[in-house]
This record gives sequence, structure tokens and C-alpha cells, in this order.
Amino acid sequence: MLSPAELERYARHIVLREIGGPGQQKLKAARVLVVGAGGLGAPVLQYLAAAGVGTLGIVDNDTVSLSNLQRQVIHDTDHLGEPKVASAAEAIARLNPYVTVEPHPERLAGHNALSVVGRYDLVIDGSDNFATRYLVSDACFFRQKPLITAAVGRFDGSLTLLKPHERGADGSPNPTYRCLFPAPPRPGTVPACAEAGVVGALTGILGTLQAMEAIKAITGAGAGPVGRLILFDALALRMEEIAYRWSPRNPLNGATALGWAELRAGDPA
Repeated sequence: MLSPAELERYARHIVLREIGGPGQQKLKAARVLVVGAGGLGAPVLQYLAAAGVGTLGIVDNDTVSLSNLQRQVIHDTDHLGEPKVASAAEAIARLNPYVTVEPHPERLAGHNALSVVGRYDLVIDGSDNFATRYLVSDACFFRQKPLITAAVGRFDGSLTLLKPHERGADGSPNPTYRCLFPAPPRPGTVPACAEAGVVGALTGILGTLQAMEAIKAITGAGAGPVGRLILFDALALRMEEIAYRWSPRNPLNGATALGWAELRAGDPA
């Protein structure tokens, strides 16, 4: 149940027909894992904590550095050198004492990804490298967890919602991350943030969109972008989308994994 103080804190949610009291209860009961307490993870954590998500897991093995503060707004100068999971946990405690933080000061890898992901209802990927994105998406598939994943460039970003453990309205499997991106780019073809640069406010926009999609997914409000890659161009201030679908060639729930008998006429070759 929500206490009187919580009812007042979340009053602007509760008056929304799409959320209301039942939706706020779902937020309080939810367990969300945020991978990365950096540029994307910072606004995700802030807005989900403010929204009343009951338990937030944070995965990050890095410490706060001065160059982070241009965009990683959950941290501040007083926390330089501290583990990011500790700095983020302190900020969340100041923002909302009703939120429990579960820190994971480690890097996700093959030995721990399934175990960590399996403890949560929903995963949000704010990592900054392709190896982690593929690892997280595969772990979410095997643990049957929805995944909200986003990425940013210099002045652009993208976001999508993955539910490959479910099927679409037509009965076909939902796409995986590997349907959208069958293979990572060759090393050196995509410059890292430290080399290419990034506008701090851009990570705030994409991270806030991830938080919005998480709130929708938890409360059941609206429809998420399953099978849609949302593209944001900050220089032109334009948002577009690309539709994508399940590929029978993907190794997770593709033709080989499901068995050819499940392929229907008209499925992509």
C-alpha cells in the first residue's frame, strides 16, 4: 500500500487515468536493472527514482571522473573518484527515500549476466559499447525480460524496446537485437565518446525517453516501440523511426532455434 506521504509525492501520477493508483502500485513493486550509471543511465535513474520505482539495480564498475560531469548529471564534483554505483545510490536516496538501490559494482560478463538480469522485471541498457549491448540483449532473451536499449552519437541517438520472448499480434516472434543489428561494426569504425565527443543534453533526452518507456511498460500505459527503432537528430530537431522485424537467421529465436516447422509463408528469407 502507498503511505500518505507517497500518495502526496506521486499525486500527479495518480490523477492520470493511464496510471492511477494501481499503476503507482506497480511502479512501487517493480524491480528495474539499469546497466551503466553514465550519460544515459543518469537521467534514467533520476526519473525512475522520482517516479517511485521500488527497486533499482545499478550495474557499473567505473568511478566518477571530472570528464563525466558534462553529461552524467546524477554525479557531482564532491564524488570524484567514488564508484559510480555509490554516487548514484546517494543521489537517489536524497531524491526519494522510498526507493531501494541494489548496487552491482562490476562489469557484466558471461559469468554473471544471466544471474544479474534474472533478478529484475525490466532491464534498461545505457552502456556505451557493442559488446555489452549484445551481452545484455542475449541475457534478457534467455531470462525472458523486456529490454529498453538506447545509444547516442555526437548529435544523434536511437532507442527501441525488445520483447523477443513474446510474439506479435500476428503470431510471429518479436525481433531480437540481433535481428536489428546482426553483427557489431568492425573495430575502429565507430569512434568512442572520448574521441568523437557528445552533447551532454543529448544523453539526457535519450535517457529520459528510456525512463518514459520503462514507466509505460511497468504501468501498461500506451504502446512501446517493439519492432520500431526511434531515431533522434538533435541538430535538425527531428525524430523518425525505422520498422524492423524478426529475422529467421538470428541465432536466438530464428529458424534453427525454433525449428523450420514454425516458419510461416511470407516470413523473410
